[in-house]
Amino acid sequence: MTQIINTLAEVSDRYDALFVDLWGCVHNGVEPFADAVSALQDYRAKGGKVVLLTNSPRPREGVTAQLDQIGVARDSWDTIATSGDSARAAMFQGVVGEKVYFIGTEVEDETFFKPLKIMDDPVDIQKAPLDEAEGIVCTGPFDSMADPDVNRPAFLYAKQKRLKLLCANPDIVVDRGERREWCAGALARLYTEMGGESLYFGKPHPPIYDLARRRLLSLGADVPDGRILCIGDGLPTDILGASGEALDSIFISGGLAAKETKTDKQPDPDALDQVLADAQLSPTYTIGYLR
Repeated sequence: MTQIINTLAEVSDRYDALFVDLWGCVHNGVEPFADAVSALQDYRAKGGKVVLLTNSPRPREGVTAQLDQIGVARDSWDTIATSGDSARAAMFQGVVGEKVYFIGTEVEDETFFKPLKIMDDPVDIQKAPLDEAEGIVCTGPFDSMADPDVNRPAFLYAKQKRLKLLCANPDIVVDRGERREWCAGALARLYTEMGGESLYFGKPHPPIYDLARRRLLSLGADVPDGRILCIGDGLPTDILGASGEALDSIFISGGLAAKETKTDKQPDPDALDQVLADAQLSPTYTIGYLR
């Protein structure tokens, strides 16, 4: 059974590193959460390492720029591991072929297909129309407000061609301020339900956790799994991923599940228990908001 806590500081001395989700935990896509930023600053001031672990399809440089733009303090984190970086590495290894049909926005298009200089002999990826493609790369919907079902005709054709879909962001939805938007995970889920094959590289899947551990090592921090704490508001991503990696976790109930957990400052215990029972998950700790 999860333990409801009031602040990160109550348990943070048990851990040497945090894997922290961004959307819904540190910011809402528009502005940072001041209490969350302060909690991470305090943790780092005591010697802890903070890895921002995000299902953003952007490379970490793009996420850094976004954090700077919305005002997340640089001294609240050490490094970033993104679903985009993990997925890009797989793409340039050729997991969905050389000619790919791209689903995403122009902003993601500009960054996702930049060559990976750290990789030897990467595949020469070329964007192509669906009828010429060997695979699909999805960083997100063309229109984040449109129902994923608009992709059904294209996915039916792709399935018949047995194309694999590389999903650069397993999140189903995200809240941008007060607006809920669809993510790449919703499209990958639809494609899988239709009988297609989707490949995932963000939370809750292992590749992004492997990347996060490598990023920790690059900081000179060889942290055992028992001293890593994952923090996130997504039960099927952050908390399921932590469970799969046998890592402790804090569930932020005031994020995506705020309504279901009846979170004001803290979750309603009975509502929280029902949500966790339905998800068949048991985070180590739960808190309304990171602080």
